[in-house]
Parts: sequence; C-alpha cells; structure tokens
Amino acid sequence: MNKKKKPFLGMPAPLGYVPGLGRGATGFTTRSDIGPARDANDPVDDRHAPPGKRTVGDQMKKNQTADDDDEDLNDTNYDEFNGYAGSLFSSGPYEKDDEEADAIYAALDKRMDERRKERREQREKEEIEKYRMERPKIQQQFSDLKRKLAEVTEEEWLSIPEVGDARNKRQRNPRYEKLTPVPDSFFAKHLQSGENHTTVDPRQTQFGGLNTPYPGGLNTPYPGGMTPGLMTPGTGELDMRKIGQARNTLMDMRLSQVSDSVSGQTVVDPKGYLTDLNSMIPTHGGDINDIKKARLLLKSVRETNPHHPPAWIASARLEEVTGKLQVARNLIMKGTEMCPKSEDVWLEAARLQPGDTAKAVVAQAVRHLPQSVRIYIRAAELETDIRAKKRVLRKALEHVPNSVRLWKAAVELEEPEDARIMLSRAVECCPTSVELWLALARLETYENARKVLNKARENIPTDRHIWITAAKLEEANGNTQMVEKIIDRAITSLRANGVEINREQWIQDAEECDKAGSVATCQAIMRAVIGIGIEEEDRKHTWMEDADSCVAHNALECARAIYAYALQVFPSKKSVWLRAAYFEKNHGTRESLEALLQRAVAHCPKAEVLWLMGAKSKWLAGDVPAARSILALAFQANPNSEEIWLAAVKLESENNEYERARRLLAKARSSAPTARVFMKSVKLEWVLGNIAAAQELCEEALKHYEDFPKLWMMKGQIEEQKELVEKAREAYNQGLKKCPHSIPLWLLLSRLEEKVGQLTRARAILEKSRLKNPKNPDLWLESVRLEYRAGLKNIANTLMAKALQECPNSGILWSEAIFLEARPQRKTKSVDALKKCEHDPHVLLAVAKLFWSERKITKAREWFHRTVKIDSDLGDAWAFFYKFELQHGTEEQQEEVRKRCENAEPRHGELWCDVSKDIANWQKKIGEILVLVAAKLKNTF
Repeated sequence: MNKKKKPFLGMPAPLGYVPGLGRGATGFTTRSDIGPARDANDPVDDRHAPPGKRTVGDQMKKNQTADDDDEDLNDTNYDEFNGYAGSLFSSGPYEKDDEEADAIYAALDKRMDERRKERREQREKEEIEKYRMERPKIQQQFSDLKRKLAEVTEEEWLSIPEVGDARNKRQRNPRYEKLTPVPDSFFAKHLQSGENHTTVDPRQTQFGGLNTPYPGGLNTPYPGGMTPGLMTPGTGELDMRKIGQARNTLMDMRLSQVSDSVSGQTVVDPKGYLTDLNSMIPTHGGDINDIKKARLLLKSVRETNPHHPPAWIASARLEEVTGKLQVARNLIMKGTEMCPKSEDVWLEAARLQPGDTAKAVVAQAVRHLPQSVRIYIRAAELETDIRAKKRVLRKALEHVPNSVRLWKAAVELEEPEDARIMLSRAVECCPTSVELWLALARLETYENARKVLNKARENIPTDRHIWITAAKLEEANGNTQMVEKIIDRAITSLRANGVEINREQWIQDAEECDKAGSVATCQAIMRAVIGIGIEEEDRKHTWMEDADSCVAHNALECARAIYAYALQVFPSKKSVWLRAAYFEKNHGTRESLEALLQRAVAHCPKAEVLWLMGAKSKWLAGDVPAARSILALAFQANPNSEEIWLAAVKLESENNEYERARRLLAKARSSAPTARVFMKSVKLEWVLGNIAAAQELCEEALKHYEDFPKLWMMKGQIEEQKELVEKAREAYNQGLKKCPHSIPLWLLLSRLEEKVGQLTRARAILEKSRLKNPKNPDLWLESVRLEYRAGLKNIANTLMAKALQECPNSGILWSEAIFLEARPQRKTKSVDALKKCEHDPHVLLAVAKLFWSERKITKAREWFHRTVKIDSDLGDAWAFFYKFELQHGTEEQQEEVRKRCENAEPRHGELWCDVSKDIANWQKKIGEILVLVAAKLKNTF
C-alpha cells in the first residue's frame, strides 16, 4: 500500500463540507443560472408590441403590478370557514375603526382560546401519550437494558475494553515507531566490519584533517569518545561478560539496601516498605498553593494577635494535616507560652505530643489552670494504670469539688462500697445533680435509699426522675400500694413548683419503667398522665394511638394500662373492647383474654363478635361445655342472631355432634331463616354424605333465595360430583341467569366445559362473562390460563397484553404475566409490576418466587416475609412460604411459619380455597391444610 495515500479517501465527507471552498471555487454564477443578460431599455422580441410594453423594463413592471392586483381565486385556495387565502379588502384603506374591530376580534379569539385551552391541552397530552405508546423512543426500548447497568460493579465497568481505532493496522502501528531490541550478534558483526575505519590515514592530516592543533578536536588531551569500556583495547569486540557483571553488581547493591541484616535474605519488609510509602504520600487533599496561602494567613494572624488561641491551634492542625508533625508540636508549644490561660491550647498540645511528653504538658497546664475540669479529665485519660487514674481524679476533686463530671469519672473507677462513700460526699458538694443522688440511692439499702431520695427531693423539688425512682424503689420492695400515692404526689408537687407536666415525657418514662420490669410504676404513671392536656372529644382517638405506639415500642404493660383506663372512661364502647381483646389475643395470655371478654359482654351484650371471641377461646382451649354456655348466654342477649346460630352449629359439627348441629340448623331455619343458614345446612348434609338430603335442602333454599350464588354453585358441584355433566351445566346456567355478576359461577361453568373437552365453548363463556363484567381481572386471568393450558402460548400472551391494558393495576394479572415471560425477561417484568402495584401481595409473592427460582435464598425469604405481612389472609402466600422453608429452611423456621399461619387463619387464595373447600378436608385445621397445599405445589416457575 502506498504510504502517501491520503487517509480521507474513501471516507464520507464531514458535515457542512462544500467542495472547492478551500480554493475559492464557489460563489460565482453562470449564464445558465440567470438567463440571457438584457438591459431594461432593450426592445422585447415582439416587434408589434403596444406602447408601454415595448421594452424589457416595461414588461417587468407590468407583470409585478399584475401579480399584486390579481387575486388567486382558484378552488384550491378556498377554505370553507375563512374563504380565500387572500383578504378581499386588502386593496382598501386601513382606518382606525378597522384597527378597533381587529382588536375586538383578537380579544374574542383570545377569550375563546382560554376557554378551550384546558381541554385542548388535555387532548394534546393524551395524543402525545398515545403516540409515545405506539412509537416508543429508542431510549425507552432499551430502558430494561439500561436498568441492568445499576447491577454492574466497578470492576466490571473498568474491565470494559476501550473503543477500537477505526484506522487500519498499518496506520495504527506505523513501522518507524516500532522499537525492537537489537541482538548482540548484530553489534559484534558490525564491530568486525568496522575495523578498517578504526585508524586514520596519515595523508588526511596533511591538510588540517581530524588531527588539528586547535582544542576541541576529536583527538584532544581530554577524555573523549574512545574510552576503555564497552569496547576493550586491542580488540574490536563487544565484551558481553562485563555487561552481565555490571548488571549483577547494580542488582546486588539494590538488594543489599533492603536485605535482612540477620539472615542475609533479600526479603523486603512489607510493613516497613508500606510505611515508607505512606510517609511519602501527602495526607492532605488540598492544593499546595492553598496550603501556602493558609500558612501565610495564619502566620499573619499569629503575629498580629499572638494571644489569640484559635490561631495557634489552627496553625498546628494545618502542619499536622500536611504531615509536618514536629513543626505542629513546636508551634503549639509556642502557643502555650503565648496563651498560658487557654484550655483549648493546652489540650491540643497534649493531643499532639507523644505519651510521656503529653503528661508533662498536662502537668504544666494544671499549674497554670488549676480549676480546669477538662484538663484533669485529659490527665486521667493519659494514665494507663487504674490507681494512677484514681490519684489524678482525687487530686482534681480537691481543687474542683463541685464538678459533677469529675465525681462521675471518679465513682466509675471505684468498687460499690467505696463508690457509695464517694457519692455520699459528692451529693454534699453537688446537691443539684440528680444523677449523683439517684446513683447513691441505688447503692444504698432500702431504708437509706428512702432517706437519700427524700433529701434529693428537698434539694431538687423540680425533677420528676427522683419521684419515679422512689416509686420504683417501693415497688421493688413490695409496697405497691405506695406507688400510686407517690406518682399522684409527684404530679401535685411538681405543679406546685411551677413545672409543666409534659405528657410525652412521662409516657416515655413509663415505657422505660415497663422495660425495666417496674409494672406497677409504669401503670401508675399512665393512669396519672394519660388524660392530661387532651380535649374531651379527642380522648378515645388519642388513647388508641398511644396504645398502638406503646405496642410498637414493645411496652406492653403501658398499652394494657391505657386500654384499662380507656375502658373505665368508655365502658360501653364496643370498638375499645374489641381493640383491647385483640391486644390480649396477640400479646396476652388466654386467661387474660377470657377475663377481659367476660367484662366486655357484661358491658356490651349486643356485640356478637365479643361473645364469639369468648366462645372460640374456650373451644380452642378444649373446654367445649364452657363454649356452649357462652353461646347460650349470647342467644339470650341476641335472639335469632345468624352469627351466633352458625357459631353454635360449627362448634357442634367440629366436635362430631352432628345430630345436635342438624337440630340447631333446623331450629335456625324456622326461627331465623337466612341464605347463609340454608347454605350451611346444605353443606353439613353434603359433607356427611347425605347427597339426597343436601339436594332437597338446596332446592328448597333456591325457592327462597334464588339470587344467592353460592347455592347455585353447590347445586352444580353436587351434580358434578355425581358426574351428571348436563345437570351441572344446567344448574350453572340457571344460576348465571339469576346472578350474572357472580365471577365464581362463570369460572365453574368454564372449567366444566374445559374438563369435558369443549374448549371453544369454554372460551365463548369467558368472553361472554367479560362482556357482562368488564375490567374483572379474575376473568381475564382464567382466559389467559385456558389458552396456556391448551398449549396456545402466543394467544395467551396476546390476551395478557389486552388484560393489562384493561386492568393496569391488577396484581394478580401482573404476577401471572411475570411467569409467562421467558426467564431473561422476568426480572424486567417484575420491576414494571412493582411500579404499577407496589403493595399488592400477589406481585410481592411473584417476586419472592422469582428470587427462589434464581436460588437467591435470603432475598426470597425477605420477600416472603413482606408478602405475609402485607396480607396475612392470603393462604397461597403462606403455602409457598412453607414449601420454601421445607426446601431451604431449618425445622425452627418451618415451625415458625406454620405457627404464624395458624395465628393468621388465612381464608383466601386460589390454591388455598381449592384444598380448604374440598369436601374431603372439611374438618381439617389450618396447620393441616397448610401442609396439604404445600404438598400440592410444584417448583415449575
């Protein structure tokens, strides 16, 4: 390839390039550009032209006026609203009234435009959004890939190769820039060939050749280029042996500098080497010029005002930062001479000096400032021996006996007995220090502690902590009846001394008492301050918030005290009793819950839920007769209550008293007939195997309650169980005529058709259901799954896209959409799902399953925890969580999930309901259902 070939040949021209511009070949025109050149006075081609049109100039003027006068009245120039493009009256004069009219029209246009502005802007916004959705930018199309850049680590980023050079290899690596080491043979060969030229022909020197008499020639008395060295005298060869020896000597010298003097090994000490390196690196991050300026400024400050301590401290710190520690020490010592009464300068000097010197500096400081507490504390810190520390602090207390800080530091070093003696002296010297009084009270016996606290109250009548400590002391010694009196007296005394009772601070003190185990004190404080500073109408709301706050801070006794006080004030409020009952259920014992519920039903006998909670608590404890008696009392208080009838039926059926349950239901149907009572009657006969009786009851129920969809479902399912497909289909269709908005009925009919192989009919049923119930995610989900089960994945994906357009905030659809995607796209889909449905349990569960499929165990567990926390009623989440722990967790973790699930008592979830509502599992407990659902799950995601 020709080296002189221009590199730009064959490449596209740069932007804005004009050929020939560099050599001036632009900007000229030719005859062909402008036509024949004619003067304005030249005659025209028409010999018989009329006057006024005989020259070129005349014709140009005529054409111009014609253009101005002639209006374009062509159809293409006509607008239905505005008329012709040109103004009809443009030739007329424009007067003042025309100007006024135009201004009025302009104002009207502006007003009309303002009225339509909001609608127009909204429409434009929608059009832009629609356009963006149909034609997304390239930037948006690559958003998922850009999102992944967040996961790129710094090492991966740095390992990305640089952009390659577009030039070819020869241009990138020119030959003349390559440096190749020359072999030794090359030197040797050329030395041999150059032997003939090592001497000069004497004839050349006759005419002032190389051997010149002038100084500065080659053959001079000074050492020149031909020295004994690489080329030994007598031979023209290169002595390689000497080069090797020189190199070895140099290496030996370098290694001997870092060699170990003991063993002679050439091993560099890495710590010493790094220390040397660190000492060479400046520790400051600023510019050297800034350092110089700062040094100059501080010097001028010191010289102007040598008795200004901050100037000396700043100067010393500047030198310390720049690594000049000795200069810093010298400066600060000079500062101590100039400012001997400055605490800060002495402390800075002690900090900068090494151990023993620092002690000497502190001793000197004490002589100048014998009342400085900080210097004494620093002196104690410098001592390493405990006895020396004690000695320093005792010496300090001789000089400064009223310093609380010094007393506290001294007491901390003593044994309890010595500390008690010191504190008794300390409270004499510092009678206003609450901490010292309380510390002394803790170390004293009960009787002495009472005396100490009484003295403390006399000295400091405005501090609440002394009163609270006194109450704690009485409680610890069994005098609980005194606690209430002490707290009441405290409130009265503090108010008498002008102290404002801050409710929040007292509640915080009560929480601390609760955590310390002083239950009586905590409850007494709560009772005393809970009503302070609250409006009457805000009491209930504020107290419930306080109770929740105490539970959140794990101060359960405080919360219990708040509920007890609230129930005294509002004994007939059902909501307060319920909150208190739930609190006892979650955080208390069974006995405390039952005691509370007994009081609750006495005050609120019409609250069915309280009766039912009491009966359930007895039943769970195995005391069935007590549960029956509670329900009997509930019947007396609430005759013909559906809830209590059904609770009694459940109690009997769960304990295998089927005849009792039947009699109860028959009684309920006659005295309090409701759709639910009939439904429970049908279900009881069905689960006991009396299909005929169940069908008979179902027909009777449908005569009264034909718009209750669950009865139609049960009728159809009984027919399905008997394998009578036609009758089941008829039952579902009749039900849908009466209840067209019942989603489970549509789903049951669709699944029945799918089961018998009528895929087209199932599809048609689902389409019809979606028309009757638009924007229903469950129907869309069933449609997608129907296609997926049939193997038509493309149609399933299309349907899912439509579903998400119609129900963009449906978590159940997004969770399914995540697993419809191929594995690489699932993560991106999950991010989109979380954006749309951040707190939806189905989406959170899908993300947890996604992490599980990627074997990210810790993250998966964390997301399972989030899911069950957000919605503890979703049985599917508990089942997946339990299955996950069975595979990856310990036995303790599995047991914990099972217990939490039993406490939550989930009732919903697609997979959960399939198992829990199965006739075969009707007597199964929550824990057993959890195990069954988990066993049915498969890791196919």
